[in-house]
Amino acid sequence: MEISRTVSHGLQLHNKLGCSIDGTFVNNISYADDMVLLSPSIKGLRQLLSICERYAEVHGLRYNADKSKLLVFSAGNKRYQYIPPVWIKGTPLKRVSKFKYLGHWVAADQRDDVDIERERRALAVRSNMLIRRFSKCHKNVKVTLFRAYCQTFYTCSLWIDHTKKAYSVLRVQYNNAFRALMGLPKYCSASGMFTEHNVDNFYAIMRKRVASLWSRARKSSNTLLQTVANRWDGPILKYWMSLHMASSHFCAK
Repeated sequence: MEISRTVSHGLQLHNKLGCSIDGTFVNNISYADDMVLLSPSIKGLRQLLSICERYAEVHGLRYNADKSKLLVFSAGNKRYQYIPPVWIKGTPLKRVSKFKYLGHWVAADQRDDVDIERERRALAVRSNMLIRRFSKCHKNVKVTLFRAYCQTFYTCSLWIDHTKKAYSVLRVQYNNAFRALMGLPKYCSASGMFTEHNVDNFYAIMRKRVASLWSRARKSSNTLLQTVANRWDGPILKYWMSLHMASSHFCAK
């Protein structure tokens, strides 16, 4: 982790490389030994990689080119068929349309459907495990287990651009998981069963997760997080606000 911090600091010293957020340049996002380099141009990305390579050479390290990928975000309706190659120590990086970073799928089109599907599959695995092992337990035990295993929705507060279908499929999966675990009829009212057992419905969980992230980002000492959280015209805050304003129009099924 210390190595990652040192490399990040070295990259930040080149304050004119990377993507600009209100005049502040961001060129890397790092956690432990996982690093993402950000650049609006191939030239800038090559410069950032060169900095990393020089650091690795001085300290006897080597980047794994096989595990490193190149992802080009689409700009509106623009699609780039040819992208100049980018190398790490002479090995060209493979271009991909999506990659998983810290468990979250990032897509070139900046849509969240792929990550929502990841979470739907994970929810199906966890809920089926509970149904198999704890179907005969008391309902209070089931509710406790359901809250612990089926309300996680990892990184759901980052979902801001997705299809209604993907979102709805996850919601239905959540409702059906609770019905099956509690032994309730297939077509019973979702709002009624959650109210009866004092369990948050799908939309309530989403609003709470979003509010929690927004609050922590605004209170953070990191100026970049504060900038993103306080941009009233930004897509993230607009979506977060829409969850709360539109909540009264949602109808659980």
